[in-house]
Amino acid sequence: MADRMRVAAISDLHGYLPDTPPCDVLLIGGDVCPVYDHGLDFQRRWLQTEFAPWLTRQPAQKILGIAGNHDFVAEVDEELMRSLPWRYLIDETTRVDGLTVHGSPWTVTFMDWAFMRGDDELAPMWARIPEDTDVLVTHGPPFGHGDLVINGNRGGSETLLRRLERLPQLRLHICGHIHEGGGSRSRVGTAEVVNVSYVGFDYLPAREATLFDL
Repeated sequence: MADRMRVAAISDLHGYLPDTPPCDVLLIGGDVCPVYDHGLDFQRRWLQTEFAPWLTRQPAQKILGIAGNHDFVAEVDEELMRSLPWRYLIDETTRVDGLTVHGSPWTVTFMDWAFMRGDDELAPMWARIPEDTDVLVTHGPPFGHGDLVINGNRGGSETLLRRLERLPQLRLHICGHIHEGGGSRSRVGTAEVVNVSYVGFDYLPAREATLFDL
């Protein structure tokens, strides 16, 4: 593994495609598709004609990404997601210059979106995270960390929090989904947990990609 790896992370683009800073690895935490049309045909076209060219323009040596709850097409067309110019992860692990990175799109059920299950049902998903994971990318946050929504409730996963506490070498966990938590930083065990949501909608400003040195 190199002495230092520059990692950029961003999530919840919702159709906005900002420039990201030069980095060794760009991590994308899901909800990339626009919110104004959730049709599968629209999402397929947009991913191929807008998102894929944007990926190729980013100044990153490698790009890893997951889907989010607004990315309905990812639930039914995994082949499309893997055809894009990134390394798509769905409950999968990859190695990047000596770092073990795991990605998962799931969140706790809220209304009727993609990649959602009850929190207890998510425990088997989190069990797939290897114990030697260095960097974890999930769409949703763990309970109590970057998950406080505007009405005062928390939208994070308690079973994810318990899994984080049992990952002995985890260094960084990036997530999104809860836009109000964008920019929040906290710690669970050995890991820094950072909500890197980009879009804030009407009541929150957009945030740039967050940089880390690992």
